[in-house]
Amino acid sequence: MNWDPTIPSMLGYFSAMLYNPNNVAFEGSTATTLLELLVGDDICRRLGYTVGESPSHVRAWGHVTCDGTVANIEAIWAARNLKLYPLAIKAALLDNENRGLTAGRDLMVPLPTGGSERLVGLDVWQLLNLRADDVLAIPERLGSEFHIEPRLVSEAFGRVSLQALGLTEFSRRFLDRIGALRIFVSGSKHYSFPKAVALLGLGSDSLSNVPVDLDARLDLGMLRSELDESIEQRRPIIAVVAVIGTTEESAVDPLADILELREEYARRGLVFHVHADGAFGGYHRSLLNDSFDLPGAAALRSTAPPVAAPLSDHTTRHLHALSGADSITVDPHKSGFIPYPAGALCYRNSAMRDLVTFSAPVVFHGDAEPTVGIYGIEGSKPGAAAAAVYLSHRVIRPTRDGYGKILGEALFSCRKLYARLLSLARPDDPFVIVPVARTPTERAGGSADEIRAERARIRELIDGKSSEEIQGDATAMALLREIGPDENVLAYAVNARALDGEVNGNLVLANKLNKAIYGRLSIKPHSDIYGYDMIVSTTDLEVATYGVPFIADFKRRLGVTSAEKIATVLRSVVMDPWVTETAEGSFIDVLETELRRAILASIGDVIATGARGY
Repeated sequence: MNWDPTIPSMLGYFSAMLYNPNNVAFEGSTATTLLELLVGDDICRRLGYTVGESPSHVRAWGHVTCDGTVANIEAIWAARNLKLYPLAIKAALLDNENRGLTAGRDLMVPLPTGGSERLVGLDVWQLLNLRADDVLAIPERLGSEFHIEPRLVSEAFGRVSLQALGLTEFSRRFLDRIGALRIFVSGSKHYSFPKAVALLGLGSDSLSNVPVDLDARLDLGMLRSELDESIEQRRPIIAVVAVIGTTEESAVDPLADILELREEYARRGLVFHVHADGAFGGYHRSLLNDSFDLPGAAALRSTAPPVAAPLSDHTTRHLHALSGADSITVDPHKSGFIPYPAGALCYRNSAMRDLVTFSAPVVFHGDAEPTVGIYGIEGSKPGAAAAAVYLSHRVIRPTRDGYGKILGEALFSCRKLYARLLSLARPDDPFVIVPVARTPTERAGGSADEIRAERARIRELIDGKSSEEIQGDATAMALLREIGPDENVLAYAVNARALDGEVNGNLVLANKLNKAIYGRLSIKPHSDIYGYDMIVSTTDLEVATYGVPFIADFKRRLGVTSAEKIATVLRSVVMDPWVTETAEGSFIDVLETELRRAILASIGDVIATGARGY
C-alpha cells in the first residue's frame, strides 16, 4: 500500500515544508489552515456528502489527520460522546441550579419509533437511542425556540458531560440498569479499533467481532443476530463499522445493507452510528465521480475516454452508499498517493466535531479565525500535509478523469494478476495456488465442473491477453469486472502437491510453505528495494476473528483437512498504474517467474526439513 507519491503532492509538501506551518492554530498556519478546510470540503464532496450546496441538508465537515488510525479513534470517540450526550442534556435541564435553562424542559424531540416526546420525560434507553441529527440540533433549538443563551447551555451541559465527569462517574450517575456499550466491526478490522476502545476506557469486551462471510466481508446475518441480542439485553450500540477495503484482502463490507439495517432497527428503537473505515478503499470512489469541476479547466479534459472502471457491481453499490455513513475515514497517503502523514476524517453532520473539541486560550481566539486544531486528537501537525493533498486534488482531481484513471489502471492490473494466479500452477507442478477472493461461479455455488469451465474462460479471455485486447472485448471486460478482490489487495496461499497429485492436507505444513515463500520475497534489511521484481507481505487469517465458516471454506479450497484454526496467506498490493503493459512485456510474466522460483525453492526447503512425500 506504499507507492510513489504524485508529483503535485510532493511539490505541495516541499513548498509548505519550507515555512514549517503548524495547523494547530491559524496564527501558525495562515495559508495551510485554509487549505485544510478546502481539502476537508473536497474529500467530503467526493465521498458523496453535502457541503453547503443545499440549506435543506446538514453540512458535512472533514479535516486532515496523521493517519487512518487516529481518524478511526476520533470517529469512535465522537460516536461514543454522541451516544451519551442526551443523558447530560436531560440532567442539565432538570438541575434546579440551571435556572436559565428551565424553559428548555418543554423541548420536544422526535423518536425513531415515531412521534415526539419531551426530552426530560424520556427514560435512559430512549435517550440512548435518539437519531444523531436530532441530538446534534438540541443546543441550537434551545436558543431558537426557548431563547436560552448559548453560553448558559454550554456551561450547564459541560458540568455534567462525559468529558467532565469521566466514564466511571458518568456511568454511576446515568447508566444504571443498562447493559455495557457495544461496537460492532467485522473480524477483518484494522488494529486501530482495539486501540480505540482501550483509549476510550470501554474495554476490549465492548468491541464485538462480527464474523465475515466466505468473501471476507462482514456477515449481515451475524450482524442481525447481534443487533437482536442487543435489544433483548438492552445493551446500547455506539457504532457499527463497515470496512471499505480491508487491509488484508481489500474486501468491501456491505455498507448499503448495513445502512438499511440501521433504519430498520431505528424503527424498533435501536439507534447506532455507522462509521465507514475507507482508509484504503475510500479513494476508489473516484472511479464513480464523473464531474470534472475545476473552474476554467473543462478544456483540459482528455479527449480519450477514462479507463473503464473495473469495479464489481458489489463494490460499486457500497461505494455509492458512503454518502449515508455518519463518518468516514480515508487515507490520502494510501490510495491518494500523498506523502506521509496524511489521513482524513469526514463527518456527515459537521456538528459531530463539537463533541471532540478542546480549545486552549493560548492558541485559539474564537470564531473570528478559522481553525481545525481544536478538533480531534492531534495538536501540532504539519500544514505541509494539507498542502500536499490540496495541490494533488487540484491537479489530478478525485474523479474518473483524475484519480479514477490511476486507480483504474492499478485495479486492471490486479485483476490480470488474479487471472494469472488461477492458472499459474500447471498439472505437473508440485503446488497449487488458491486466492482468498472466490470466482463468480464459486460465489454462486457452482459445481466443480462449472468452476473449471469458468477458469478456462478466464484463461481464454483475460490471462495472456494484452490490455488493449481485453478492453476491446466487451465479454472479457464484463468478466474482468467481477473477478478478483473487491479492490487491489490480492491475498492468496500456496499449498504443496505430492508426486502422485495429492494435495497436502496438513495446514501446519501449508503455513510453513507460505512463510518460507514470504521469506524469499520480502524485503531484507540493508538491501536495495529496487533490486526486487516482486515483494510480498503475509498475514494470518484466524477463526477467532474471521469466524468458522470463512476459515473452513478457505481450508477446503486449499485442500487441507487438519483442524488448525489459523491460515497463513501472502499478499500482493498492486498500486503502480504504469505496469499494466510495458515495452519489455507484461509485468505478469515477470511476477510469475519470481513467484514460481520462490515457490519451488521453498518447497525444497520444506522437504529438506523432513516433510516426506513432497
